[in-house]
Parts: sequence; structure tokens; C-alpha cells
Amino acid sequence: MELLWWHWVVLGLALVGAEMLVPTFFLLWFGVGALLVGGALALAPDLAPSVQVLLWTAASVALTVLWFRYFKPRTKTQAGSSAAQIVGEVGLLTRAVAPFERGEVRFQKPLGGSDTWTCIADEAIAAGERVRVLAVEGSLLKITKN
Repeated sequence: MELLWWHWVVLGLALVGAEMLVPTFFLLWFGVGALLVGGALALAPDLAPSVQVLLWTAASVALTVLWFRYFKPRTKTQAGSSAAQIVGEVGLLTRAVAPFERGEVRFQKPLGGSDTWTCIADEAIAAGERVRVLAVEGSLLKITKN
């Protein structure tokens, strides 16, 4: 069977359309690879079917690797947050804190992998107050009134 340029274009459009139904962002690159082969066949119509399939495979793999290795937006988890990223955050004190006593502060979004942290303060602060993180001391947050 002879593969014509429009066969590849139809395959490419079908794969891109399937990506809309299955949002994995994986089929897209095989569809774009098929469209590239269709374009190459429009310019050089005498390519053998085995070369066409080889081009499609190479283009699809190359596009997939480029996407996942270099262009995909990096998602950063908060579990690896540094102390510098936590300092300055504002939270709600859920358990009162006093000098030499520990309290508990809750944040709207998780910081360092948790939305609730044990805290210390230089002054007494009642539960329900908004507080700001001054420093990270081991596994405790040093806080002050906001």
C-alpha cells in the first residue's frame, strides 16, 4: 500500500483530535510527527513507506523528549521549600503561643509539605490572631503578630 501525504495529515489530525479527548499531552506529539511527515511527502513525494514510518517515529520521539525534558512547565512541590520561601508567609494561629511554650499555626496553602506547623514566639499571642513567619528554627516556625 502506498502512503500518500494526505494519509499522514489525516492521521496527524486524528491523533491531535484524540489528544483533546484524552488529555495526556502525549498523543499530540505523534500527531505533530505525522503532520511533519505529511509535509515532507508534499515536498518529496517519492519517499519509501519504510522511510516515512521511520521519519514519523523519529519526529514523534524527538518531539516527546523535547517536551518532557526541556519545555514542559516544571511543577514545584512545596515539600522541597527552603526556609527563605517560608519566611514572611502569613498564617492563622490555631493554638495560642507564649514565651517558652509552643503554639500551632495554620496556613492557607501548604508550606514545606504541611499546612499546620508548630511555632514559637517571643511574646504571648492568642489563638485566632494572624501571624507572620520570622524564621525557621529546625522544625519550628518563629512567628510574630502580623
